[in-house]
Amino acid sequence: MSASQRSETGRAPAAAPSSRAHLGLAEEGADWAPSPLMMPLTVLLPVLNEEKNLPDALASVAWADQVIVVDSGSTDRTAEIARGAGAEVVRFDYPGYGPKKKNWALESLDLRNEWLLLLDADERVIPELREEIWEAIRNGRCDGYCLDREFIFMGRSLRCFRPNWNLRLFKHRLGRFEDLGLDELPDTGDNEIHEHVRLEGRAGFLRHPLLHDDFRGLTAWLDRHNKYATWEAHLYSRFRQEPVGVGPIAFLRLDPFRRKRVLRRIWVRLPLRPVLRFLTWYLFRRGFLDGRQGFIFCVLMAYYEFIIGAKMRELERGSPAG
Repeated sequence: MSASQRSETGRAPAAAPSSRAHLGLAEEGADWAPSPLMMPLTVLLPVLNEEKNLPDALASVAWADQVIVVDSGSTDRTAEIARGAGAEVVRFDYPGYGPKKKNWALESLDLRNEWLLLLDADERVIPELREEIWEAIRNGRCDGYCLDREFIFMGRSLRCFRPNWNLRLFKHRLGRFEDLGLDELPDTGDNEIHEHVRLEGRAGFLRHPLLHDDFRGLTAWLDRHNKYATWEAHLYSRFRQEPVGVGPIAFLRLDPFRRKRVLRRIWVRLPLRPVLRFLTWYLFRRGFLDGRQGFIFCVLMAYYEFIIGAKMRELERGSPAG
């Protein structure tokens, strides 16, 4: 049974305060070292044309013993920047079938440390999280940890986005991304989208978040979510054809990971999902407290849901969603 969303107490901790003040990561963390040796951790970064984001991401993990950048053939300075920062650069060419980038890296690369951190190029490890990671690796109480993410959108840290837990730090031999049977979909890229890591072991939670701040702006967000919507349309279509599979009492006994999957099967059967998505983010997740940026983000999430629905209708007519 997966423990990818279960802590030692069964509860996620309260979110740590905003990390917006820690954007000067390279300067703040440059001389920190808990010992004369680097932290025994491998950091894995899947990338494609990330020359704007990558320098800060690499600077935020300069203390890790091994940093591997898995590049899908970038045409900008991504590989040059990675090598200049001392990272290993590995080329990944997806043939259109088989494991995608992260699972391929977990299965194929020489990961010389037991512990692995999955990091996107638009994310940074703040100093407080770095210290938590060091302590988690040393104490050995869990086999993996879920990390929250603080999302910077149009220059503002969005409170409505948190908590946003994902299993990112784990013993690499014990974790693999779930297989939802959607690896070979065209026009969805070569990287896992919303698949989760399944951990064979005990998982906990760390308090301080990853800082998520994409310097490429809204165009990159829209392009990325167009690909995500194609993937989601196929997943929604499949979930609609499957039974929910669990009653109310059994639902309460599920771990959070499986509970989320059941809720998704219910969600895809609801009408007016774009409206519901907006209300969920703007009212129930209190996006209205995030000002103009919060309103724009919530509208974009409703738009994302609308695009998923439109692509589902394409699939129902027998046309490829794209």
